[in-house]
Amino acid sequence: MPEPRIDVVIADDQELVRMGFSLILGVQPGITVVGEAADGVECVELARRLRPRVVLADIRMPRLDGLEVVRQLAGTCVADPMNVVVITTFDQDDYVRTALRNGACGFLLKDASPALLVEAVRAAARGDALVSPAVTVRLLRKLEATEHGMAQAAAGSDDAGLSEREQDIVRLVAVGRTNQEIGNELFLSLSTVKTYLARVQAKLNARNRVEIAAWAWEHGAVRGSR
Repeated sequence: MPEPRIDVVIADDQELVRMGFSLILGVQPGITVVGEAADGVECVELARRLRPRVVLADIRMPRLDGLEVVRQLAGTCVADPMNVVVITTFDQDDYVRTALRNGACGFLLKDASPALLVEAVRAAARGDALVSPAVTVRLLRKLEATEHGMAQAAAGSDDAGLSEREQDIVRLVAVGRTNQEIGNELFLSLSTVKTYLARVQAKLNARNRVEIAAWAWEHGAVRGSR
């Protein structure tokens, strides 16, 4: 049975960026760019009308920034949240915490390789949000550093009721491992990894693996991980 088509909306105020992303994604099997927006208001309107499986939204846009776009399309108050991947740059670390809390399911560098762009879209579409060591982990490490000792206090004292195996999986999610890589490292089947992740999400009240990674960094669960 063929995979459902992945419809994508791209939002960025730079036409060249939109064009580049659209050209890369447009030639991928099963991916269709159904709309482009030059600002946040247009992005929200397009996304609500077209209901794409994935929205790529730049953080800095006119009229409505990407953080508010994420909140309106994927926030806790949204009945049917969408998969929003935030397009960011290395000088935008301060936005990460807000984007996570607003419901972003992944981060993509604006100068990402074509392969990583496609990977991010496919991951978001299947609910397996991109947590790349080259992007999200670096940003989450910065988030950990801003907690000023919160991790030290939490480490070992607040495991949210996670079993030892669940903690292993959380650590691997936080350092960017895919489900398949987690299974290979822990000698688990893919279906077993997904079952563990579902349990972890329930215990942490996390909507996706990006929020799992954020919890891990904030609570010092990643220390000693590679």
